[in-house]
Amino acid sequence: MIGVPQHNPRDTIISTLNQQLDHFFGAGKTVQEIAPGVSGEVSISGASGHSERLRSERDKLAPMLKALAASGITSSAAATQTRIRQKRIELIAKENGFKFTSPK
Repeated sequence: MIGVPQHNPRDTIISTLNQQLDHFFGAGKTVQEIAPGVSGEVSISGASGHSERLRSERDKLAPMLKALAASGITSSAAATQTRIRQKRIELIAKENGFKFTSPK
């Protein structure tokens, strides 16, 4: 209505919150303390189809790169030989648990 002072929205929210807290604790419920770094939130979608497709493509390259790593070459030499970016080669090696020799 015109000319009638309105309630402060912040005060309304605070009083509603206090009523809800009183109702919660009045029902005998208690606060659950969650350790730092632990969250109950999970991703709704999980891994997307695109990331799964990229991972499957990297898995197809893994045996060839593992054989190159076993031959004793570096990741940069493998990148030059296979024309695959070095970062991608290193990611594939990390995901599949093998290492290339380090440059001297």
